[in-house]
This record gives sequence, structure tokens and C-alpha cells, in this order.
Amino acid sequence: MSKFKSTRNHGFQLTFENGWTISVQWGTGNYCERRDLHSGIDDDLKQVSVESGTAEIAIWNQAGTWYTFDDGQEVRGWLTPDEVAEWIEVTAFGMLVV
Repeated sequence: MSKFKSTRNHGFQLTFENGWTISVQWGTGNYCERRDLHSGIDDDLKQVSVESGTAEIAIWNQAGTWYTFDDGQEVRGWLTPDEVAEWIEVTAFGMLVV
């Protein structure tokens, strides 16, 4: 079942009909330009919106197996919006191997 899911004003998750989910996060503590802000995680919830020029992603399948990127990590950070869009497309069309 495809769906959208928001995550504490830090980002979102998309689950596609193929069973793959991509998480896109850009809050305090995530691997993005907001990573080292000295605000509490819950402070983002008090904002109308939270912006960042970069974000981190993680991808997993319906069995809960996480995709491992070429560098051996399960989370890829510091991605631009264009790079995130490319990974969303790859995830949506199931072009991943775990």
C-alpha cells in the first residue's frame, strides 16, 4: 500500500506500491546542514516549517531490510534536493538490490 508519512517536522517517508520506503529527513541531528543546530529536537515541532539545503535519506523494503549504499552505510546524508529526487525515482521504480 502506498502512503505518505510525516516525521516530527523533520521530514517525510514515502512508501510505494512496490513495497519500498524512502525516508527524507532534514532536522536537527540529521546528516544535513541543520545537524549541529543547538536547538532541541522538539523545538522543530514548534515551527510552522523547517528548511534545509541538504537532507539525509534511508531506504528499506517491505521486509524491513535496509538498502546499503556504495559506501557501506544505510543512511546517506548531505544530499541536495535534486539528488533526493533521483533517489525517490530509483526507490519508486524498485531499481534497488539489497
